[in-house]
Amino acid sequence: MANDNTPPKRPTRRGFLKAGGAAVAAGASLGAAGVAQAAVKPQAHADDPYLAVEPFFGEHQSGIVTPQQSHMYVAALDLTTTKREDVIGLLRTWTDSAARMTQGQPAGPLPGPDGKAAPDSADVLGLGAAGLTITFGFGPGLFTSDGKDRYGLANRRPAALVDLPRFNGDQLIPEKTGGDIYIQACANDAQVAFHAVRQLVRQCYGAATMRWGQAGFLSGPRGQTPRNLMGFKDGTNNPSTKNPKLMNQFVWATGADAPWMQGGSYGVVRRIRITLEHWDMTEADFQEQVFGRHKLSGAPIGSKNEFDPVDLAAEDKDGNPVIPENSHVRLSNQANNNGAQILRRSYSYNDSTNFYIERWPPWRQETEYDAGLIFVAYQGDPRAGFIPINEKLSKFDLMNQFTTHVGSAVFACPPGARPGSYIGAGLFET
Repeated sequence: MANDNTPPKRPTRRGFLKAGGAAVAAGASLGAAGVAQAAVKPQAHADDPYLAVEPFFGEHQSGIVTPQQSHMYVAALDLTTTKREDVIGLLRTWTDSAARMTQGQPAGPLPGPDGKAAPDSADVLGLGAAGLTITFGFGPGLFTSDGKDRYGLANRRPAALVDLPRFNGDQLIPEKTGGDIYIQACANDAQVAFHAVRQLVRQCYGAATMRWGQAGFLSGPRGQTPRNLMGFKDGTNNPSTKNPKLMNQFVWATGADAPWMQGGSYGVVRRIRITLEHWDMTEADFQEQVFGRHKLSGAPIGSKNEFDPVDLAAEDKDGNPVIPENSHVRLSNQANNNGAQILRRSYSYNDSTNFYIERWPPWRQETEYDAGLIFVAYQGDPRAGFIPINEKLSKFDLMNQFTTHVGSAVFACPPGARPGSYIGAGLFET
């Protein structure tokens, strides 16, 4: 008789991916009548965000221009397999599971085929889809790693998928930086978002390992610009996601060198720690000078309403700029960046406390909040968007005395998948 304390035998990589393929086949047959068909149209429930359903399949991936949900969990993974077919098998499995979960279903049919190993942890059964979106991206390491063409994809790496430069003041932690594959789950419930990433990560056993993960949340009434932990509205100056012309101009990729990215976008993720103890001791009027906006209304300094145009030419009675030269708003404004814009989709984070040494006066060394901003930005080309904007901010932004960038990554997020296909298929198909 077997010892009850003997750990269960772990599946082999090949067996696991084979099982994933079976799940895809089941999902495909299900999809014709159910999952795939349901996953192409949003089902809005304004009165109950738990019942909202966002489409998974479509021209673009959801979770980019989708109105922000209240919670997010993002993760980056490192591929460990040496086989291209394993990566394709994983993406097929993920596509099926993501399509199911965004419809409020488990990652796979329950119970498991052997009655023992279910494909879903079942911790969110009954919660509903909660507006869940799942977005995938490919990091530079998918194409080359240590100078090696890992999967025969090196010549298909888009020119826009550049290695981000080291910016002034960066204090990047390797364990919170980079990654071969990106998963972004956003939902109106924290557990639903985490659950989605958790199921996808467990499916990659033998093919990839977790590099980093991060939970985030939004604060603010629905339909209004959310506030970050510094108390200011975050995302006011975004290009309108309801304007297709602006989305085509600033968000969706069009690079001729990578036709498989047509309709996709490039995501930049930065983990920004904020010394809230320092910030909370500053005067409100100084805080407004840092941002270049009024704290309560969100309006540019000198204006009354949040969405009033930013008047960079306005001067006070002494001839000084109303909006300070080194304010965040002025430095990031498209008028100062050759017309460039990015689509911010950021979330706050709070990871309890730890010991910290501040970079700026008073240079305190003490236990402080490990809290700040998970900055997420989408654009058609980081070379024309995030990189030049942040190059300027990293050198001159008055906000730098309160913030430190400790994590960084960039990903090519392909266009949306079609029912019966899988995410990123255009990259692997010749």
